[in-house]
Amino acid sequence: MIGLDWGTTSLRAYRLAPDGTVRERLDRPGGIMTVAPGGFPAAMEAAIGPWLSDGENAVVLCGMVGSRQGWVEAPYLPCPAGAAELAAATIELPFARARARLIPGLTCTDAQGVPDVMRGEETKLVALAPRLRDALVCLPGTHAKWARIEAGRITGFTTHMTGEVFAALSQHTILARTSTDAPHQPGAFARGVAQAQQAGGLLHHLFGARTLHLMDRLAATETRSYLSGLLIGHEVAAALAQTGATLVDLVGADALAALYRAALEQRGITVRLHEPDLVAAGLHAFGSSLGWN
Repeated sequence: MIGLDWGTTSLRAYRLAPDGTVRERLDRPGGIMTVAPGGFPAAMEAAIGPWLSDGENAVVLCGMVGSRQGWVEAPYLPCPAGAAELAAATIELPFARARARLIPGLTCTDAQGVPDVMRGEETKLVALAPRLRDALVCLPGTHAKWARIEAGRITGFTTHMTGEVFAALSQHTILARTSTDAPHQPGAFARGVAQAQQAGGLLHHLFGARTLHLMDRLAATETRSYLSGLLIGHEVAAALAQTGATLVDLVGADALAALYRAALEQRGITVRLHEPDLVAAGLHAFGSSLGWN
């Protein structure tokens, strides 16, 4: 079986053994925004054609390939949902060389009635759910997700635009004038996390990153780390306020996960780390549900 995590900017493919072992892996550019209308079958053929020629005949896909800008739009499945509901809602794709099914994303609504969505992260959560049963899971990234798993099902989640906002603020606002591209400064990061717990709100705290520098209380080499601490600190505070959790399961790339772990532990939260690349295990789980392994 082949599993594909096809996102906005990149494509990641796995050739999976029946027991879920990754036999071969492919990482390449060529996200959905680079594919012309009607070009998805050819783009997938270009990526995994050698594996298909070698006998693979089943493909499970997740990610933004199922969005309105993707191959076929897969409607979001409402929470609560688990592996069985998601597998039952997969969509068949028109692909001549193999059976191909697309995993839908998830949606939920917060306490104020505002909808939230995810695509791709649900596949990681399906891989985690049998291990955790009941947990608060943090998946940091450009749009970080905090998901609740209860009795092995995803019952809700929140999205935080922390990574995207950090990039915008550090590159395209006045804060870019007060910082240098220096290595990570743990002390400045911790200072930002601590400031996020104080009164004043995020917007006031952000301007403080500039004035601290103007008053020679924050070096230019520290500004980016301080800003990162502020944003992650506010995200963590908001997520914890909604759940009251004292333990967080963390899934993310090593460098980013380390920042979130530091912010959580600074607040006295126990952190349980998981391997960052859970997509392959989730895709294998869906293949098993479809009887393709």
